[in-house]
Amino acid sequence: MSAIRQVVPLQNQWPGIDPFLFTAHHRDDYPAADGESMRPDAPLTGRNIGQDFSGLDGWSMYHGATVPGFPQHPHRGFETVTVALEGFIDHSDSLGATARFGQGDTQWLTAGAGISHSEMFPLLNAEDRNPLELFQIWLNLAPEDKDADPHFDMFWAEDTPIVERGDDGAKARFRVIAGEIDGVRAPTPPPRSWAARPENHVAIWIVTLDPGASTELPAFDESAVRTLYNYGGALTVDGQELGYDAAVLEPAAVTVTAGDEGAAFLVLQGRPIGAPVVQQGPFVANTREGIIDAIQDYRAGRFGQWHLDSDGPVLPHGEGRVARYPDGEIRRPAQK
Repeated sequence: MSAIRQVVPLQNQWPGIDPFLFTAHHRDDYPAADGESMRPDAPLTGRNIGQDFSGLDGWSMYHGATVPGFPQHPHRGFETVTVALEGFIDHSDSLGATARFGQGDTQWLTAGAGISHSEMFPLLNAEDRNPLELFQIWLNLAPEDKDADPHFDMFWAEDTPIVERGDDGAKARFRVIAGEIDGVRAPTPPPRSWAARPENHVAIWIVTLDPGASTELPAFDESAVRTLYNYGGALTVDGQELGYDAAVLEPAAVTVTAGDEGAAFLVLQGRPIGAPVVQQGPFVANTREGIIDAIQDYRAGRFGQWHLDSDGPVLPHGEGRVARYPDGEIRRPAQK
């Protein structure tokens, strides 16, 4: 019997299986910055500024006009888990939180009853290119948690476990964003998250394999669903070759093996919420009436007040990785 239930080719947005909605994977090779402006030192001709998803020359401006990124926009009814593997993201929101994070940091945002935020990609290097790689994972909220107070949190790379397997040769590395593996647990999720309840078996792992490396994904509870998204190199799962694909796995343990150039994949796992999902853009509800309420509440200013002069603000050029919480507390990664 195959260890794979289903294989789905990946597109721009990776499909999610309850409790996940979808995953966006951004990989941009931005040019050097124009001095300390944090914008590309390159012409923007040929791009639809404000709606640039072209990938021209290996990068996009997205909705940014000068600095790439996603200026102010609302969310309601779910969570965003944003993992910045390379490059930097500047966050601002209607709670009053701001952050600059990157190089393996994770921002976990419970939109709940409603929040507006911006996510800009400041280019900090004026001497060389500014590569960016991030995942944004949309994790649904249970019906009873959709009206939760919005919650902002940062999990620094220094506090995020990386479980390493293998000898001195080919190794496997698990970046543990949620859940656990080999007895090592991720940081504690926000209190109203589906991931905060152990019985939901939520796991988010980013796994890299050295060339030729093999490792075992352990068995998991039959109430959950595990999906593997192969995005970085040739990979075999229980002997079956995967391209740029998503594979829904059976609950039994399975061996994964990288090809000659190594491999990288994302694992999302969780017990389905099982409630109806109605989505319209940045709003997720259980009924159409819930979507109408979300639109009306946003238009009425009930998602908090945008307190900044710009819809796409960035922190000062010289600022490092930092998070300012809504209560004014400032946190930085611990020095090791």
